Order: sequence, then C-alpha cells, then structure tokens
Amino acid sequence: MHYLLMYDLAPDYLERRGQFRDAHLKLAWEAQERGELVIAGALVEPADHAVLMFSCETPETVQLFAARDPYVTHGLVRAFHVRQWNTVVGDDAFNPVRPS
Repeated sequence: MHYLLMYDLAPDYLERRGQFRDAHLKLAWEAQERGELVIAGALVEPADHAVLMFSCETPETVQLFAARDPYVTHGLVRAFHVRQWNTVVGDDAFNPVRPS
C-alpha cells in the first residue's frame, strides 16, 4: 500500500534544520534504498509542512520512520500524521481504476 507521512513543521524549522539535516537525509535515503520511501520533500512558501510517500505493507513502517527521524525527535516537527493513500491512477498505483 501507499502511505503518506505528513509533517507539521515548527515555525523555526528552516533556521534549525541545518544541524539535523544530514541525519534526517541519511535516514530517508536508507528507507528509499530499502524500497519503503518513494519520494519526499518539504512544501515551500510557506515551509510549514513536509510530505513523505511510502510504499510498504503496514503503517507501522512509516510510524517507526517518524519515531527515529531527528526532525521529529528534536522538535522541528510539531505533529505528524500517517494516512493510507488509495492510489488509483498511474503506473505505480496500488489499485488502478480505468474508465469504462
């Protein structure tokens, strides 16, 4: 299944992320290399949220990622949400639906 991990970023996220960015990116690239993390990034103007798309069997994989993420553990993320995403269009959709 696909899951979205949505981060609500702290107001000082841009100012503070530098000291944790390498560790965060290392964690993310490791998840990507395992085939779990598909794509990720922060929204811009304003930089108040980030979205990470996972492809995995259960939401626990996503929750464990967030629990280990330095952005979360050091307060750059005010809250996070994990949502199953029912993808229906695209080559990688889990439940493709085509018009009849």
